Amino acid sequence: MRRRNVIAGFVAAGVAVAAGLHRFTDLFVKHYAPTPYDDLLARLTDREQAIRLGAAVPDTLEPRMLATRLRASLGADGLAAAAEADVAAGRVMEVRGWVLPQSVALLSALASRA
Repeated sequence: MRRRNVIAGFVAAGVAVAAGLHRFTDLFVKHYAPTPYDDLLARLTDREQAIRLGAAVPDTLEPRMLATRLRASLGADGLAAAAEADVAAGRVMEVRGWVLPQSVALLSALASRA
C-alpha cells in the first residue's frame, strides 16, 4: 500500500467524522426539530436569542395566527425590509425596554412558541 493511499484514507475518514458530528450533534450548528413555521424561522440569524426575546413579548397571538400575519408582512423582501417598513410606518413594540419593529418582535415570539 502506498503512502498516498493511506493519507487519502485518513482524510476520507476525517471528513466522514466531521460530517457525522455536524449532522448528528449540536457541536457546529444547532439543529432544531421541524415545525410548520420553518420557512419563517429560517430568516432568523440567531434563533436562540430570538427565543429569549420572544419569551418577553407580551400579549401575542397563537403561533398559527402569528405565522399567517408574518407571512403576509415579510413577503419575498425579507426581514430587513419588513423591519424598515415597520419603523417607517411607526409599527414598533417595546420589549424589556427595547423598542423593536413589530415584525422582529412577532417573529421572535413565534420562535419562542414554536
